[in-house]
Amino acid sequence: MRADQSKIAARAGWISILVNVLLFGLKYWAGIASGSVAIIADAWHTLSDSITSIIVVISVWISSRPADKEHPFGHGRAEIMATTIIGVILAVIAVEFFIESVQRLIQREKAYYGTLAIVVTVLSVLAKEGLARYASMVGKKTGSKSLAADAWHHRSDAISSMVILAGIFLNKHIWWIDGAMGILVTLLILHAAYSILKDVLNAFLGEKPEKQIVKKVNDICKKNHQSAVYPHHIHVHHYGIHTEMTLHIKLDKNLSLERAHNIASMIEDDIRNELGVEATIHTEPRIGRIHKTSRGTNQK
Repeated sequence: MRADQSKIAARAGWISILVNVLLFGLKYWAGIASGSVAIIADAWHTLSDSITSIIVVISVWISSRPADKEHPFGHGRAEIMATTIIGVILAVIAVEFFIESVQRLIQREKAYYGTLAIVVTVLSVLAKEGLARYASMVGKKTGSKSLAADAWHHRSDAISSMVILAGIFLNKHIWWIDGAMGILVTLLILHAAYSILKDVLNAFLGEKPEKQIVKKVNDICKKNHQSAVYPHHIHVHHYGIHTEMTLHIKLDKNLSLERAHNIASMIEDDIRNELGVEATIHTEPRIGRIHKTSRGTNQK
C-alpha cells in the first residue's frame, strides 16, 4: 500500500474509533436510563467495532512497511490476517446475538424503551450506516480488504440498531418481535462473516489465476518477440497489494542462452508494466509439438 493510501486508510480507522466510542457512551447511558438490556448489549456491540478499527489501523501500518530481509515480499499479508480476525469477531457476535434472541423468546421477555432510547437508536443507525459507506469507499480507493470488512461490521451494528428501533414500535403489540428480529439480524451478520472469511481463506489456501490474467499473460508472451513463446504453469502469489508471478515458457531449443534470457526479461518487463506484477520466468527448450493446455495453473 502506498504511503498516501496508508494515511487515508489509517484516518478512516481513527474516525471509526472516535465515533464508536462516542456511540458506546450514548447507548450505554440510554440503556441504563431506560432499563433496556438490549440497548446495553447493543452498546457493547458498538464498542467491539472500535476493537476491529484498531486492528485495521495496526494492519494498515504493518502492511505499508517496505520489504526487508525477513519479509522479501513486503508485509501485505498482515492485512489479510487482520481481515480474518474481523470476520471471526463478527461470527462470535452473531452467535451471542442468536443466544440472546432465543433466550428472549423462551422467557417471553419484552423490551421497554423511552424517548431517549428512540433518539439514540436513530442516531446510531444513521452514524453507523454513514461509517459503513465511508469505510467501504475508502476500502475501494485504497484496496484495503480490512477496511471493506470493517464496513460490514459497521453495517451489522446499524442493522442491529434498526432491529431495536423496530422493537420499540412493535413490541407493545407483538411480544416476540424483539427475539424474532434478533434471529434475523444474526443470519445477516453470519452471512457477512462468511463472505469476509471466504475471501481471505481463499487467499490463504490458494486459487486458480483469473482467466483474464492468464489471457493477458499469453498475449504478452506472443507479441513483440522474434521467436515463438509458449507459456504454461502460471502461478500467482498475492502479498496484499504486492503480487508475484511465476511461469514457464517453452522456446526454440536452438536459441542461445543469451537470447532466451533476453526474451524472458522482456516478458517480465511487459508483465510488470501492463499488470503491475513482478514475474519470474523459467525457460524450457521446445521439443516436438506444442499442445495448448491450462494444466497446472493455480494461484496462492
